[in-house]
Amino acid sequence: MNQAVTGIETVDDSAAVEANDAQGVSSSRPSHYLVRLRRGLVWSLLVFLALRYAVIWADSLAGASLPRIGSVGFTVIFAAFSILHAADMLGWRRAVLFLCSCVAVSFCFEAVGVATGSVYGAYHYSDTLGVKIAGVPALIPFAWFMMIYASWIVAHVLLEGAGNPASLAGALARSVIAAAVMTAWDVVMDPGQARAGAWVWEAGGAYFGVPFQNFIGWMVTTLTIYLLVALIFSRIRSREMPAASRLFGGAPVIAYSLVAMDHFLISPFPELHVVAAFSMCLIALLALLRLTLVRSPIALPG
Repeated sequence: MNQAVTGIETVDDSAAVEANDAQGVSSSRPSHYLVRLRRGLVWSLLVFLALRYAVIWADSLAGASLPRIGSVGFTVIFAAFSILHAADMLGWRRAVLFLCSCVAVSFCFEAVGVATGSVYGAYHYSDTLGVKIAGVPALIPFAWFMMIYASWIVAHVLLEGAGNPASLAGALARSVIAAAVMTAWDVVMDPGQARAGAWVWEAGGAYFGVPFQNFIGWMVTTLTIYLLVALIFSRIRSREMPAASRLFGGAPVIAYSLVAMDHFLISPFPELHVVAAFSMCLIALLALLRLTLVRSPIALPG
């Protein structure tokens, strides 16, 4: 299957959509406006995420006192950003299949993990993340998707030009790198969330109270999701999508970078500033450099 080009070098999404309309890529004028509306919503949500972090940094570093949104609100906004971006880059059919695969697999792993401790180590969730199903907050599978999708785009940007992303080798390489990118996120996130009381590690662990088994579990969970999605995409043909700017295609890289910077600046453990700098921040820096310096379009599985 040939790889699908999903980005162009211009930074004007509106011009790209209008050009596609003129060439007959968009089937009707209403779809043109829907594309512009969706992309406007994606940019708006990304700006909202940036403002959310600006408020946190102003509060923590400058002593300001500004209103914040909690973890639930943040997850809802980030998940909506990821779903809308995926719909634009992949089409709604593939985006929904990606979302459903991630939600189903992550919930199963989490439910088994909470019940047995065999996946991530012995832990349980508190009541701070809302209603739970089988011991797992209903919001958690959507939190997995927001992270899974952003990490997937980061991996594709990092591996641009390294084989066909739709080939077996290309899909496997991107799945492994995306799983590592995703696990790097948890390496800096988990200790702080546990200290904040979102979940409890019942037997503690050697890494800031987190067991090493947790990170093995994250790699296994994310690899399972990425490989399943790669299999689904190899069976489901994509329809031609209106061209998007390279900047828009890489918007999840910017979101990932905001999270990385937050963990670098704000951490409950001093040592995690160093960990963040040489894990998530390094990944974000490399992805941002490739996003801005490489001129070829971002290619996703076709």
